[in-house]
Amino acid sequence: MKLVVRVIEARNIPAMDLNGLSDPYVRLQLGRNRFRTKVVKKNLNPSWNEEFTFWVEDLSEDLVVSVLDEDRYFNDDFVGQLKVPVSRVFDAEDKSLGTTWHKLHPKNKKSRSRDCGEILLNVFFSQNSAFMPSNSDDDHLPPLRKHPDFTVESPSRSFSGSSRSSSPMPSRMSMEDFATKEEKVIAQKTIAGRIAQIFIKNGDLASSTSARSVDSSELFETPISEVCENKPEEQSSSCNFEEAMKRMEAKDEEKECPSNLPGVLLDQLYAVASSELNSLLFAPDSHFPGALADLQGTTELQQGPWVFENGGDSLKRVVSYIKAATKLIKAVKATEDQTYLKADGKVFAVLAIVSTPDVMYGSTFKVEVLYCITPGPEMPSGEESSRLVISWRMNFIQNTMMKGMIENGARQGLKDSYAQYGSLLAQNVKPVDPKDVGSNKEQVLASLQVERQSDWKLAVQYFANITMVSTIIAVLYVSTHIWISAPSTIQGLEFVGLDLPDSIGEVIVCALLVIQAERVLKMIARFMQARVQKSSDHGVKAQGDGWLLTVALIEGSNLAAVDASGFSDPYVIFTTNGKTRTSSIKFQKSDPLWNEIFEFDAMDEPPSVMEVEILDFDGPFDEATSLGHAEINFVKTNLADLADVWIPLHGKLAQACQSKLHLRIFLNNTRGNNVVTEYINKMEKEVGKKINLRSPQTNSAFQKLFGLPPEEFLINDFTCHLKRRMPTQRGRLFLSARIIGFHANLFGHKTKFFFLWEDIDDIQLETPTLSSMGSPIIVMTLRPGRGMDARHGAKSQDAQGRLKFYFHTFVSFNVAHRTIMALWKARSLSPEQKVRIVEESESKSLQTEEGGSFLGLEDVYMSEVYSSVLSLPANFFMELFSGGDMEYKIMQKLGCLNYSSTLWELDKGDTYVRQICFKFDKHVSRYKGEAVSTQQRSLLPDRKGWVIEEVMTLHGIPLGDYFNLHFRYQIEHAPLKGKVCSVNVFFGIEWLKSTRNQKRISKNINSNLQSRLKLMMDEVEKEFLTGK
Repeated sequence: MKLVVRVIEARNIPAMDLNGLSDPYVRLQLGRNRFRTKVVKKNLNPSWNEEFTFWVEDLSEDLVVSVLDEDRYFNDDFVGQLKVPVSRVFDAEDKSLGTTWHKLHPKNKKSRSRDCGEILLNVFFSQNSAFMPSNSDDDHLPPLRKHPDFTVESPSRSFSGSSRSSSPMPSRMSMEDFATKEEKVIAQKTIAGRIAQIFIKNGDLASSTSARSVDSSELFETPISEVCENKPEEQSSSCNFEEAMKRMEAKDEEKECPSNLPGVLLDQLYAVASSELNSLLFAPDSHFPGALADLQGTTELQQGPWVFENGGDSLKRVVSYIKAATKLIKAVKATEDQTYLKADGKVFAVLAIVSTPDVMYGSTFKVEVLYCITPGPEMPSGEESSRLVISWRMNFIQNTMMKGMIENGARQGLKDSYAQYGSLLAQNVKPVDPKDVGSNKEQVLASLQVERQSDWKLAVQYFANITMVSTIIAVLYVSTHIWISAPSTIQGLEFVGLDLPDSIGEVIVCALLVIQAERVLKMIARFMQARVQKSSDHGVKAQGDGWLLTVALIEGSNLAAVDASGFSDPYVIFTTNGKTRTSSIKFQKSDPLWNEIFEFDAMDEPPSVMEVEILDFDGPFDEATSLGHAEINFVKTNLADLADVWIPLHGKLAQACQSKLHLRIFLNNTRGNNVVTEYINKMEKEVGKKINLRSPQTNSAFQKLFGLPPEEFLINDFTCHLKRRMPTQRGRLFLSARIIGFHANLFGHKTKFFFLWEDIDDIQLETPTLSSMGSPIIVMTLRPGRGMDARHGAKSQDAQGRLKFYFHTFVSFNVAHRTIMALWKARSLSPEQKVRIVEESESKSLQTEEGGSFLGLEDVYMSEVYSSVLSLPANFFMELFSGGDMEYKIMQKLGCLNYSSTLWELDKGDTYVRQICFKFDKHVSRYKGEAVSTQQRSLLPDRKGWVIEEVMTLHGIPLGDYFNLHFRYQIEHAPLKGKVCSVNVFFGIEWLKSTRNQKRISKNINSNLQSRLKLMMDEVEKEFLTGK
């Protein structure tokens, strides 16, 4: 007699993955027999329709049905489970529970309120032969699967292949007899059966059943390779390693390489291709594992064959060995389950789960070690290189008070083992110093060549489309019609030389021809524009000494098409430390090739992040379309990885098209150690206290603590308390040029996080409280959406999504506060400071010659763009240029953010000068650029009005450094008409650099300017009427 379980479907499964979905499968267990269904990818209402069979030996056992979410990289997530007593099925009518929905329950009693979904099962006892399950056909039988922890499969399948089993195969009749006898045994489990057993002295039945039970258990313990006959050969036997790698490469679905685990054991570049390094470490015939075992004293090394499982989706093997004894523990047996997470021919990721059940508390934890092999930068000699990163973490299966001690012991043991691992690997493969690779910068940049496209290729690209083909056909068709048709007679309103359409159909045909001709003319004009824009500019050379950032923009891939032609006009903007570099515009490209180099002026401290945004050009003030954006974090990224990298773009269009940018980024320090000394000296002046230069050992420990790159240097650290929702935690606050980090370790409970200075939106002081032990509290508020990696250290999060961190009880509060404020201010400038910088930098250009015009306005052609008579006095209108409340109010309504102005200062005679600085609102300019202008005010010659002359420079918009904007406002009294004044506005563009986009930019600015002037005049009139 057997128990049949049909797993049909489930509903309302909770989402366990970050994408809002799950990859559920079902695991069934009765006694020590386990089975599992297939995995349904990305589904919250999965359907399996699989059937499993259990031999029941004890009526008091429970059938445990568990639903889990598959995780390709690490342990599977638990979803929910239910327990079905076997006795309940046996006592049910027809020995069947029927097809019933069962509610899933969480494993933890504390989470009883959590909804885990429902599962549809059909559980019943079968009265038929073991070979023919009742009410089921072979199509619904589950495929043979091997559970990650157990080697068990369906009994029905095992019987069909028992000719290869070590136990004899019973005949059909004997199995039926066995089933009948087993029913009697099960009957003895009931109350009546047990009473009858007291008076029955015949033990043949029991012995027969016991013997059969042993045979059944032996059958389950038969190895999978001996039992399974229908299972594919690659799932049950080893295969050639090279063929397995090719198969993994063919099945690779562009999965991302898993991120490193928290603890890094080895991070090194090697002068060998990534595929060769993978073969050296994991190929069955490699000599490296044996040599490593001899070096470490490991014995009885057994490497199982690489085997495909789960339908060929995963490649696994098992490695066992006896670890040599140490000072702390004796020699123990260890087992590694190695699984390939990714193998695409270039990138390889192998996860090894190490089990040591013989050590103390060994059943409570497993060690996970991740091997990541990725291609490295090209060597100066042209050879390939690869990067090997080995990281680890502890996975505690059960809670234990010895968690901290176990983790520390494992950390020390792994550190020693992989130090030997790295030294042995260095003897087989030559290691590479990242500095040697970085010195190849000049050679890499010199190899870049700008794409040169012929006029013929551009013509084919623009005109090889259905529009042009249909136009040519239409022209030939109409020309042929004119050639073969006779002249029509003059009728209606026609006369000689004028032939009008004679029907509605002819009118429609003429309209279609006109529309088609207009489209063709636009295509021709766009082709002429692209023809003159096919050359590119390599950017501006860097100036000064310090940290020099060089970015080589190579190419783009799969950029979104936003134009009707199916292409776009992309260009890229790079922004770091408040400085911007803009690439040239590539017309009609979805896979543009730039090969342009951008150099940023030397910086005193290394940059933290660089923002990359790719846009479709359509004028500086139009609502441009963003094709994607990305952020490169120099603090969390190794510079060697940025020497040649493809950056995936974010955004709706970019993610839909899987857009990428190919960049080569180099960051060099031209001052050596002097840049650190000079930066600390500058901070000493701000803080007003001596700052000691930290030793290389201290900087190395600081970098290792937070996983920072080698160029990061520690400036100061302070002991303080971190205030959170939980009780305060005492630790140390570390300050460097780019980050602020906190670390604490209290009874094994560690708290560690850091965020960038640029992430901080505001720093405030709160008065001392009893909870802060009488010390002032420093509250750091981050910008919305920033510092999410450090949110576990934040006390609260406001309505705008800004995290708030509270630090107090500093040993030296005044020094700590001054240092924090100095470092934060070094990374941020207020609008007033920017105005002051502009005043100092443009002081020479603002000087005018005696008797000359303001800033050479006579050299700029200016046309009248606005003229009107306003019903208000001229004196009231001049308040728009007075720096008062009305000016700020109207400018904010016009979309001028952070508007600031200086006072009018006497220049000479009756001429006054002032400076203005503001940012454009996103509704005015998509690029949120900044405008800096200088205004000059003087009286008209007849002293009946004023002239305001203005020169404006735009920053942070495409081609903004190619031109200046010139304005002239002429305001005159109109005494004959009462309290009215006439206002005339003249506008002109001064071109500083030559570009073929002058007409396009001029048209865009003129159309935007006229609407803004009209809105400004309307707001002035409203203010006058309101004040009456």
